[in-house]
Amino acid sequence: MSTVYAALIIKGKKTFDEVPASLKEQVKKILIDLECSDLLTK
Repeated sequence: MSTVYAALIIKGKKTFDEVPASLKEQVKKILIDLECSDLLTK
């Protein structure tokens, strides 16, 4: 599920703030690994 949220954030459909607390760390790691860490603050 965290990869789905990461993809939605990259596509601009969701923001990092909308990610459930239980998935935030995993989604954060995925975005950093994909060199999209700038999306963590948008």
